[in-house]
Amino acid sequence: MSAQSWDPDRYAKNARFVSDLGLPVVSLLAPKAGEKILDLGCGDGALTVRLVQCGCRVVAVDSSLAQVEGARRLGLDARVADGHALPFNDEFDAVFSNAALHWMGRPDEVIAGVHRALRSPGRFVGEFGGHGCVQTLRVALVEALNRRGIDGEARVPWYFPTPAEYAARLEKGGFRVDSMMLFPRPTPLPGDVVAWLETFGENFIHALAPPERAGYLDEVRRDLEPKLRSESGTWVADYVRLRFAAAKGD
Repeated sequence: MSAQSWDPDRYAKNARFVSDLGLPVVSLLAPKAGEKILDLGCGDGALTVRLVQCGCRVVAVDSSLAQVEGARRLGLDARVADGHALPFNDEFDAVFSNAALHWMGRPDEVIAGVHRALRSPGRFVGEFGGHGCVQTLRVALVEALNRRGIDGEARVPWYFPTPAEYAARLEKGGFRVDSMMLFPRPTPLPGDVVAWLETFGENFIHALAPPERAGYLDEVRRDLEPKLRSESGTWVADYVRLRFAAAKGD
């Protein structure tokens, strides 16, 4: 059902905050020179470069060919791969993921692939959208489709678990959970909210015929303006993040 696509130039313009705000999870990973690390959902490679600068050997994977090509332009070992079917076995000291796992709707398959990819006692460290993430944006997108006779909830592409749910999945998948934190992170956007909607909301937008999309986006924007736009005119997205560290068991 997913209609989401990724344009590296649009992503860099409208979503650079994603990698900029990912530095704390790099610190949680605490990469060491010489380690072999898998960057799961690398995007355009902006954070992958940080891992390489730490002296790590990094393989970066993403489901988007366009993003992978952008990462390769940075000189990275970037490959197209489905996070639900990772093609690695006992290869990595750590798996790192920032702002990607919530796009992977079958989390148990992702966790199983990460477990296979890691050597024991390898680390799985990441951050992604947690329970309640972009709830205001989601409601506006869903309700505007509902008003057009389309099941908006069926178009939601994201997986935003509670800490208890994700910890249970990790433990079932053979991991020891060392830390798990859910926290709000209201995020100022670099431009108008419509740019965010066009970058991250294609699943909703593509439910409509092209002539209907501008009116839909305008309606969603008007709904969101009193809720997410500050007095100074800055749009602030209601992000909630789930940050975790886990280790592969024996």
